[in-house]
Amino acid sequence: MSDENKDLRDDLNDMLGDAKEGARKAADKAEELAQEAKEKASEFAEEAKEKAKEFAGDAKEVFSDGKNVAIIAHLTVIGWVIAVIMNSTEKNEFASFYIRQMLGLMLMSIIMYFIPVVGWIANILIFVLWVISLVGAIGGEKKETVLLGKQFQEWFKSI
Repeated sequence: MSDENKDLRDDLNDMLGDAKEGARKAADKAEELAQEAKEKASEFAEEAKEKAKEFAGDAKEVFSDGKNVAIIAHLTVIGWVIAVIMNSTEKNEFASFYIRQMLGLMLMSIIMYFIPVVGWIANILIFVLWVISLVGAIGGEKKETVLLGKQFQEWFKSI
């Protein structure tokens, strides 16, 4: 029996030795994978930083371009508010010009909406003026609104 116990003990020690060796190999492999993951994460972080800087530069270029802000000002009241916010950080005269023009056209449209028949027809004219203004903004030229364009610039010069 003692030979059997000795054989069992040797087998058990061999199995424990194999398990320890397997655990060491697994730990080494895990450490190797962790190192690779760290390197890839570092590469990804660097690439993300570069892309973020590139995006920030592009965004700054778009926001500083008065033409883009002027076009946005023509896109509903929400677009106008966004244009005002975009233009508030870095004033651009071209964008400010069209923000003032659009404010005037929007106020005229609201006032005319409440005047029956004549006001509704006037709103069609205001829509045409809006289209002409949008074409001017897209073309990069300052086109004052017919009749009241100069007054819009004077009345809303604080914007």
